[in-house]
Amino acid sequence: MAQVTLRKLSKSYDQHVQAVRGIDLDIADEEFVVLVGPSGCGKTTTLRMIAGLEEITGGEIAIAGEVVNDIPPRDRDIAMVFQNYALYPHMSVFDNMAFGLKLRKFAKTEIKRRVDEAARILDIGELLARKPKALSGGQRQRVAMGRAIVRHPKVFLFDEPLSNLDAKLRVQMRTEIKKVHQTVRTTTVYVTHDQVEAMTLADRVVVMNQGAIEQVGPPQELYHNPITRFVAGFIGSPAMNFIPCRLLGSGNALALRLADNISLPVPPERAGRYATYKDREMLLGVRPEHLTELKDQAKPNVARLDSHLDVTEPMGMEILVHFRINGTAVCGRVDPSVKAVAGQTLPMSVDLNHMHLIDPGSSRVV
Repeated sequence: MAQVTLRKLSKSYDQHVQAVRGIDLDIADEEFVVLVGPSGCGKTTTLRMIAGLEEITGGEIAIAGEVVNDIPPRDRDIAMVFQNYALYPHMSVFDNMAFGLKLRKFAKTEIKRRVDEAARILDIGELLARKPKALSGGQRQRVAMGRAIVRHPKVFLFDEPLSNLDAKLRVQMRTEIKKVHQTVRTTTVYVTHDQVEAMTLADRVVVMNQGAIEQVGPPQELYHNPITRFVAGFIGSPAMNFIPCRLLGSGNALALRLADNISLPVPPERAGRYATYKDREMLLGVRPEHLTELKDQAKPNVARLDSHLDVTEPMGMEILVHFRINGTAVCGRVDPSVKAVAGQTLPMSVDLNHMHLIDPGSSRVV
């Protein structure tokens, strides 16, 4: 079993710079967990502390039940895949993958067996005799992963491994990494700033912000039920819209006043939940896919909203439309068959079944 447990883990560089602020996290055996967040949020520092490459300031790290705070990196039984591949240019692919095993005095037959097995999993068997300079970026990344796989470690650590690849290759390598994890089933901690990577790869996503954990959960849980404005805005592309509003009304007849001429009815089933916020300034959170061309107003809790389009972005499978509500920039998604023209008015609908109401004071989703 290779659980990874973090307890009150913190890292400070001096009195004024606290990179990680006492985080607690339990990663189950064979689980694929992604740490995601903006630059400077502490995700890479957390990964490097797990690896032993960064000294911790406080707290505890345990791998497979053993506290490893004072154990050097080489003895933690982890394998790390870096952003820059870190391949030896003078060695063949085979020798790059075998190098760590040779240092540990493995038998030649066992080394060949492990390298051949990893090459089969990664589909790089025909590349074993090549040098890194003769490989593409994606092939080099596969070799770096293979070097980790042959170790049979307790834990894989990935530090933004796809950030140097072009967009098309990143998509391909995401699929490859997921396939490898489904085959090898090793506990994996993966760091990225790309929320699409996090959503597509993870069993659970850990959203970090300013050195702390904002929310932990399966990708769909974070997408549909964020608990803070930060998570709501960070997860999802294009990002969730946040529209200032005032909550008015009484009983089950609550409404969100977005502008003098725009009010949206709150779904009656949510009225009880929002009642204590009546007459307060709030933020309406709505994702672009729930703000689309007007179709069927007969659907419960769907309201009409007329938009004067500022910009349209044809994306092939959809059109992103940009407009303003009382000065706030808003993005919606419409079908490519819709005639969406900048400078014209487009009737749209808001699906309030998927709305989020955010307290601007606490930044919590209520």
